[in-house]
Amino acid sequence: MIIGESAENYLETILMLSQKKGAVRSVDIATELGYSKPSVCVAMRNLREHGYITTDSDGLITLTESGIEIAKNVFDRHETITRWLVGMGVSADQAAIDACRIEHVISHESFECLRKAVNKD
Repeated sequence: MIIGESAENYLETILMLSQKKGAVRSVDIATELGYSKPSVCVAMRNLREHGYITTDSDGLITLTESGIEIAKNVFDRHETITRWLVGMGVSADQAAIDACRIEHVISHESFECLRKAVNKD
C-alpha cells in the first residue's frame, strides 16, 4: 500500500481532526493545513476514488478501514520520531516539524529499530 506524502498528510489530518472534533469537513482540513478549499476538494475526490475516505450528503468526511490504517501508521511514525528528536534535545516545535518530513521517507526497517530504541526508555 504505497501512497504519496500529500495523501498521507491528508489522511493523518483527517484522523487527528476526527479525534478532536468528531465531524470533519473539507473546510476544517483546509484551515488545519493552510490550504485552499479547492485544493482540498481535489485531494478529497482523489482519496474517495481510491477508497480511503467516504463523504456523506452533508459533506462529512470519514476514513475507511484502509484510510484509518494508513493514517494511524503515519501518526505513529510522527509521534515516535517526535519523541526521539525531543529526547535528543531538539525543541518540541522543531521536532514536530522535522518528524512531519521524516515520517514519509523513513524505511520500515529503520523505523522499527527507531521505535524499539525510543520505547526502551
